[in-house]
Amino acid sequence: MRGYISIGSNIDKERHIPASLQALEQRFGALTVSSIYESEAVGFSGDVFHNLIVGFDSDLDVKAVAKQLRDIELDNGRTRNSQKFSARTLDLDLILYGDLIISDGRLQIPRAEIEKYAFVLEPLAEIAPTEIHPVSGVSYGELWEKFDKTNLKQHRL
Repeated sequence: MRGYISIGSNIDKERHIPASLQALEQRFGALTVSSIYESEAVGFSGDVFHNLIVGFDSDLDVKAVAKQLRDIELDNGRTRNSQKFSARTLDLDLILYGDLIISDGRLQIPRAEIEKYAFVLEPLAEIAPTEIHPVSGVSYGELWEKFDKTNLKQHRL
C-alpha cells in the first residue's frame, strides 16, 4: 500500500531529518522525498521548522506503520509529553495510507492537516499531484492550487 508521512523538525533539524530519512528507508525501502520547506512555527513562537513529505510502499498493517514512526521519533529524542503546538526534535505523522479512512484515537487518516496547513499540502502536492484525497475526491495538486496562500509563511529550500 502507498503511504505518505509528514516529517517536521525545529530542534537540531540538520541532524534529525536525515536520521529519520535513513530510518524510514531501512524500514520501508525506497522513498519518494519532497523538497524541504522552511516554515514559521504554527500555534506557538519558536524556531522555524523544516517540513517535508515522503511516500513509501508497505504491506504492514496501518497500526504497525504508526508504531514504527513512533519508534523513530523516540530514537530521535522525541518525548511523548510534548504538547501539540511546541518545539520538537522530530514529528512523523502518517497522513495517508492507501485509500484508508480511519478515526481511531490518535490515528487519524487522512490527516486533517493535509487541507489545513501549507507545510503539509505543498510538499504532498509536489510529489503526489495527481493522487486523490480519499474523502474530498480532489487531487492534491488541485487542493494546493486552490489553497489560500495570502499569508503563506514558508518557502522551498
